[in-house]
Amino acid sequence: MEQLIKYSIGVDGAKDKFDACLMSVDCKLNSKVKASKKFANTPSGFRELLGWARKHCKEAVPVEVLMEATGVYYEKLAIFLTEQGVIAFVVLPNRARKYMQSLGLKSKNDRIDVKGLAMMCIQQKFEAWKPIGKYFYELRQLTRHYQSTQEMKTVFLNQLHALEHSGYTSKAVSKQLRKTIALFEKQVRAFKQEIIKHVNGNEEVKRKVGHICLIKGVDVLTVATVAAETNGFELFNNESQLTSYAGYDVVENQSGDHTGKTKISKKGNSRIRRILHMPALNVVRYKETPFQRLQERIFERTK
Repeated sequence: MEQLIKYSIGVDGAKDKFDACLMSVDCKLNSKVKASKKFANTPSGFRELLGWARKHCKEAVPVEVLMEATGVYYEKLAIFLTEQGVIAFVVLPNRARKYMQSLGLKSKNDRIDVKGLAMMCIQQKFEAWKPIGKYFYELRQLTRHYQSTQEMKTVFLNQLHALEHSGYTSKAVSKQLRKTIALFEKQVRAFKQEIIKHVNGNEEVKRKVGHICLIKGVDVLTVATVAAETNGFELFNNESQLTSYAGYDVVENQSGDHTGKTKISKKGNSRIRRILHMPALNVVRYKETPFQRLQERIFERTK
């Protein structure tokens, strides 16, 4: 029997439960499924997972856990494992799906998914997952709720616009829509003040946000959203990682004589792209020198 080098656990989570598959890999990269089981997505289920893993992992080799970022349902388990000193990785669902396709798997169910994640953990290298700090986690909740409230207000504004330009107009519906819009406007203003209050609650963040907001056309809400979505940039080691995370990385479509359209991938955090759209236009409109020169250089090169 060849010497084992590590164990890998694939985890596929949902609201109430999660599936786990434990695999071992030896020095010749031969892998074997050791066990599979369902657990409750609760603290007791997390403790049961650790006991189950210890029961089957008899050799003193590293144990690594790979899970999909399924909404927010993976977060409590990932935090628990990290606090227990277990090496945990989190992968985006689209990356896991592409890996499954590369294996030629045509069917999809929980058993296949967790086995594929365990295999992925064996064959690929990942950065260990780190929980987002409490301060930035709360800031992210505030900025995301602000965005959701804005979007709901826009929905009702569009309904009111359509109603007012219809052949016949219901005064009762119009009155109700105006009341709803006024309520959302009040909430938007209140939440912006909450965001500013939260930013000012941390002296270092307050100082950095204040410096960035000296750029004409950039508001505290813009900076707060970017900081919240990136955990204060703690998630990244270089600019390329940040660019890719935001979906701003450039994708070319060229092969032989074919030259397709070159565009940004948009495979990343849409909230960052959304909040930076207007400021990107504003810094050029207000003639902020570095941004204006960058825009001119790009336009001159690409038209």
